[in-house]
Amino acid sequence: MKFHWFLPTASDGRTLTTGMRGTHGPSHDTTNAAGPGADRHRAPALRYLTQIAQAAEHMGFDAILTPAGTFNEDPWITCAALAQSTERLKFLVAQRPDSISPTLAAQMAATFQQQTGGRLLLNVVTGGDVAEQARFGDHFGKAARYTRTDEWLTVLRGALSGKPFDFTGAHYDVRGATVFSPPDPLPGVYFGGSSAEAAPVAGRHADVYLTWGEPPADVAAKLDRIRTLAADAGRSAPQFGIRFHVVARDTSEQAWAAAERLLTGIDPEHVSRVQATLASSQSTGQARQSSLHAAFRDSGRTSDLEVWPNVWAGVGLLRGGAGTALVGSHREVADRITEYAKLGIEEFILSGFPHLEEAYEVGEGVLPLLGAGAGSGAASR
Repeated sequence: MKFHWFLPTASDGRTLTTGMRGTHGPSHDTTNAAGPGADRHRAPALRYLTQIAQAAEHMGFDAILTPAGTFNEDPWITCAALAQSTERLKFLVAQRPDSISPTLAAQMAATFQQQTGGRLLLNVVTGGDVAEQARFGDHFGKAARYTRTDEWLTVLRGALSGKPFDFTGAHYDVRGATVFSPPDPLPGVYFGGSSAEAAPVAGRHADVYLTWGEPPADVAAKLDRIRTLAADAGRSAPQFGIRFHVVARDTSEQAWAAAERLLTGIDPEHVSRVQATLASSQSTGQARQSSLHAAFRDSGRTSDLEVWPNVWAGVGLLRGGAGTALVGSHREVADRITEYAKLGIEEFILSGFPHLEEAYEVGEGVLPLLGAGAGSGAASR
């Protein structure tokens, strides 16, 4: 198993209202749990992000995921800066095909590998929020976006081969695409998507297929589907990764109390506004995440947010994207990770609020129970 951490390039703090760009961004930004009075004590300054990256490296995490989007700092520039303050940590850089050509992305990837000694991984994100896509001048429908992503990945891989690559498609027409020096190693491509449009692209291109955290049976069905589609494309099945937040403590009682505190002071009307905005997303994965806490919104019982033992859907009340957390004692969280590993999950992208302290909490309390992290010598690899 590999374990990765997350870099909060919107902002960081101790509640789920963290993420608002304060008075510097639009009040309707619910993708990152915006709200008036949001916790902005941890702005994404380079000094603070460096602390998180160094903590992740020290604890033995393999890589750190850096998101893309309007209300995050640019992932390429941020990770290039952080690479100067770390030695081993890899950077899983989110990249959206709507905002950069595949040939320029190939050049940037090759340069990043050259300058960091091969510490780049690519998380290719097609996007599903209409308003967010429009900010980047992208007005394609869902099917066209995934056709473009398919072609984008084809051209990217062709250019990274270092041999002149020709391609003509609906979205790209290139002649002799290449890079000055082919990267060694090639950056792994991480790709997720739950829709009928996304899954075949994953089957054709993903080195690691990513899913957001769901109950095990739902995850298993996804993985089987991708295995089949990869075989249909004449490829071996990709590796599989999953994205969870984590609230882990010495005891289960302490962990659940900490999870409850993440929702402290939340206005139910604000939750309703966030959910209304998320409901407009074209992302099938987002709809699946939102469905996990629908019963809670109807019943009002906090217990309904635990959708599987130690799998808590409370994060999704206020944040788009990954909406579930592993909650429990260090041992309980380790056991749940093991359960998902038995399904075929090999990589775990984890995060917590705030990300600096929780990197140590997970790194010191959970990873050693799984034979990973600094305690197993991973930090010296």
